[in-house]
Amino acid sequence: MLGAVGGGALLYLSFPPRTLWWLVFPAFALLGIVLHGRRARAGFGYGFLFGLGFLLPLLAWTGTFVGSLPWVVLSAFEAMFIGAAGAGIAVVSRMPAAPVWAAAVWIAGEALRGRVPFGGLPWGRVGFGQPDGPLLPLAAIGGEPLLSFAAVLAGLAVGDLVRRLVLRQGPRLLVAPALVAVLAMAAGPLAALVPATPNGGEDRTVTIAAVQGNVPRLGLDFNAQRRAVLDNHVRATEQLAADAAAGRVPRPDLVIWPENSSDIDPLRNPDAAAQIDRAARAVGVPVLVGTVLRNPDGRTTSNSSLVWEGGTGVVERNDKRRVQPFGEYMPWREFFRLFSSYVDRAGYFVPGQGAGAVDMAGVRVGIAICWEVAFDDLVADSVAAGAEVLAVPSNNATFGLSEMTYQQLAMSRIRAVEHDRPVIVATTSGVSATITRDGAVTASTRQFTPDVLVDRTELRHTTTLATRWRSAPEWVLVALGVLAVGAGIVTRRRAVRRAGRDEDG
Repeated sequence: MLGAVGGGALLYLSFPPRTLWWLVFPAFALLGIVLHGRRARAGFGYGFLFGLGFLLPLLAWTGTFVGSLPWVVLSAFEAMFIGAAGAGIAVVSRMPAAPVWAAAVWIAGEALRGRVPFGGLPWGRVGFGQPDGPLLPLAAIGGEPLLSFAAVLAGLAVGDLVRRLVLRQGPRLLVAPALVAVLAMAAGPLAALVPATPNGGEDRTVTIAAVQGNVPRLGLDFNAQRRAVLDNHVRATEQLAADAAAGRVPRPDLVIWPENSSDIDPLRNPDAAAQIDRAARAVGVPVLVGTVLRNPDGRTTSNSSLVWEGGTGVVERNDKRRVQPFGEYMPWREFFRLFSSYVDRAGYFVPGQGAGAVDMAGVRVGIAICWEVAFDDLVADSVAAGAEVLAVPSNNATFGLSEMTYQQLAMSRIRAVEHDRPVIVATTSGVSATITRDGAVTASTRQFTPDVLVDRTELRHTTTLATRWRSAPEWVLVALGVLAVGAGIVTRRRAVRRAGRDEDG
């Protein structure tokens, strides 16, 4: 039990804002040792404890302003998926090349957890904790799933090697796990040698500004002063225009505002529209405005990003395609109201349609609004729609001074490498950042501080293998994991029957 919980805690410590990426290896080494030779039921239990040790601290931000009950329930529920993966790893633990099959089983668990229920919760996938590790280039080959697989495989192989050393097995039996561990850890540097494929577009450099206007106060009521939030972003953009005119910063080609920068619907409120237009006129370039739009039914809303040109108004619109359960909308509202009064604070947002990309000043900008960046398919759709740069407009004010914003920033860094695209993160309250195609953060802001980042961003027209293959590597690994579990079950049943016949004889 201590090994399982401790391994989960080590996995948590490997995640940002810390740069202890290497702790992923002892985390899975412990898990592999704990699960070796166990029955599936015991594997589920130890896997569940591993999940609690990992997810309880990782998801602590979910309870920042709503109390501990929703946080603990969510963590325990998600830990059940890790428990299921633990059961599968236990089943395959006695098979030849067990670490390979066990790592594939882990990816199958992550794939399931990232899809169900209510669209899934990809938060905490192992690869999202590796933006500073040497395995990062694997994201450009097989996306986050391949990055996760290599990290888990290396840890499990180390665990298998340690277990054999403790049992004093002969040198011949130590070769296989040692070789697997070395190959898994070397996969990242080798992947870095694989270049992205040019796709014929014209390379160029543009200047993009990310505006962080800040919010009046922390907590769930940050948007009670919606006009103040809008005014903050207008004021910061006008200062950007003044600085550019004075030559203190480069003149931007386009400006990114964060999610919820105008929670006042500018399509219905002329005063809000006038304020946004004033800022766009001042800076003289298109502004991507994060806003909440009331739909014609009068009840539901859309989380939208509007391309606003001064003197013209809205020229393009992108709605959030995957809205957040228990925040932007409440599934089973009547049922969950029995457990928390905060249920009624959840919105009535509906998902939008579209490819997740807009044109701004001749630049094709892919948009992943806040937690959309955690979903492989949404980001891949934006790139397939021609995105030359990725924008991640976010609002993390509801989570206070927690680790949430750093965890999300790490995901943006993974996406940059995965698709060979620069990423601009613009948040209401931090951390905003500019990220190069290789995942490096070139500039960032502090939390709950107004600021503006201006970055000369290199746009290249390339296609990575991860972009081309999309989810295929993940499904291959899932299939390997499922088949391995099936083979492990059949093998164990045959062993039980054989043992029964020997006893009868």
